[in-house]
Amino acid sequence: MKSNEELQKNVVDAINWEPLLQAAEIGVKADNGVITLTGAVNTYIKKSEAELAAKNVAGVKSVIEKIEVVFNIHDTKTDAEITAAIANVFKWHWDIPGDKITITVENGWVFLTGELEWNYQKEAAKNAVSNLIGIKGITNNISITTSSKDVIETKDIEIAIERNGGINNKNIEVCVLHNIVTLKGHVDSWHQKSEAGRIAWNAPGVKQVQNDLYVDFDEL
Repeated sequence: MKSNEELQKNVVDAINWEPLLQAAEIGVKADNGVITLTGAVNTYIKKSEAELAAKNVAGVKSVIEKIEVVFNIHDTKTDAEITAAIANVFKWHWDIPGDKITITVENGWVFLTGELEWNYQKEAAKNAVSNLIGIKGITNNISITTSSKDVIETKDIEIAIERNGGINNKNIEVCVLHNIVTLKGHVDSWHQKSEAGRIAWNAPGVKQVQNDLYVDFDEL
């Protein structure tokens, strides 16, 4: 296992490697694989990028994100302006059924609700909003209500995970109950955990994925 000092340096280097974050003042603390991020940035996307950069570092088990979004006077937007901008962005994305999504903005924080058929649509909605100026945070409460009549086959999900070259550790148990898929076991990185969850979501008929995979980095 990496020492706290080594892991902290690795995360700092990973954050500084991202072009969006090179000028950002982000504090990093490491404690037995748990990373805490602090500081302030001027856009929500920078906050998200910092968290993702930290999660992708080998040896990181979890990330506690405490970064604040602080705007300069020119980037401040009213809730009405943000709502209108989001509605307009949705119109330009073929993969986002904007008419099925309700947008609420409170003091710069965006709340998305509604029902969609696929998780990729839910993720696309959040990603489209993330790049907008004036956003302090996003709560994605969109639920998945699939119309698929397919029976979710545990074996199909297991095979899909096994054939993914980015997931080296095969100690993953897939459990299916009704339309809910639960992933158990351990993987070597946060990226592998995220990728396994994404693959499970791709199965037709899935309404929810409970990703209980434990990140257990074992450095050889």
